[in-house]
Amino acid sequence: MYLDRVSVTDKAKAVIDQLRQQHGELMFHQSGGCCDGSAPMCFARGEFLIGSRDLCLGEIHGCNFYMAADQFEYYKNSHITVDVSPGRGSSFSLEIPLGLRFMAISKLFTDDELGNVRPPE
Repeated sequence: MYLDRVSVTDKAKAVIDQLRQQHGELMFHQSGGCCDGSAPMCFARGEFLIGSRDLCLGEIHGCNFYMAADQFEYYKNSHITVDVSPGRGSSFSLEIPLGLRFMAISKLFTDDELGNVRPPE
């Protein structure tokens, strides 16, 4: 059985539920580019085009979580927990009008864990 690369806090799940009621099915993408830098961004499914170099790291609360391949190089040895905090991010993510922003909290896998981590798709 594989260890997941991404997870989500209960607080973030509640925001995802709220956004899903308003926007339908959702997805997350974390890039290393402009806007909010490396913050995970939430979009209605199909509103953000996944590129050929994007990797699916797993699913959080029913939402696929993608990352740009070059950004994954920095995170390949880390577990990411998606959380939410008050504040206004400077991105196009759906939670911004709520006065909230999603954030990624990373923790390095141990050597033992690394051997059992789910490969990205």
